Amino acid sequence: MQTSHVDVVTEHASRYLQQLCKHWAHKFPVEFDPNHGTIDLSPGRTVLDADPAALHIAVTADEAGSLERLETVVADHIKRFAFREELTFDWKKASAA
Repeated sequence: MQTSHVDVVTEHASRYLQQLCKHWAHKFPVEFDPNHGTIDLSPGRTVLDADPAALHIAVTADEAGSLERLETVVADHIKRFAFREELTFDWKKASAA
């Protein structure tokens, strides 16, 4: 499994977490509350955690190509929800154990 994560600085982390989860809930298995969410997308799993200063996102996929696609899809959706602010996504790959 390949994993990467990002910490996106925003005061609206909970709002974006909930918007993303609701957006995909009709199509994929989703569980969420205002501070934590999981989305099981076709290419892999996305886990989101919100705190007052940032949205913490971890994505996991079987293949590197799927991981990169998942990073892009998740970031693009959140950027659309956050059109009033400029968010930065600096994904970090997890090192293999």
